[in-house]
Amino acid sequence: MELNRAVYVISVAAELAGVHPQTLRIYERKGLLDPARTMGGSRRYSERDIARLRRINDLTAAGLNLAGVKQVMELEDELASVQAELEATRAEARLLIEQVHRQYRRDLVPLKQSPARYVPPRRS
Repeated sequence: MELNRAVYVISVAAELAGVHPQTLRIYERKGLLDPARTMGGSRRYSERDIARLRRINDLTAAGLNLAGVKQVMELEDELASVQAELEATRAEARLLIEQVHRQYRRDLVPLKQSPARYVPPRRS
């Protein structure tokens, strides 16, 4: 199943996350969750939303209030974004290094084809 596909109604999402449906509405009001909406305005939750709800539960169980949870989750999202950017930059650097190495190989002249070094004759 696709992680972003919003298929769960609020009651099912709440049950999967182990919370009351009203808690989901509170989390949405606080900006912790942004479920998809149907044309009629009903909320639909994805697997990613359910995972986010479980993370919220873990953080609140650890003693954080909802403002703290929001900050932690924003920092985690930012960290994930920076890590993805870093990995993309590393991949780009690897490609550029490969290109440079291939260029070196083209520029090198095999020893057999290189000009001979002049050695003056010895005087006896």
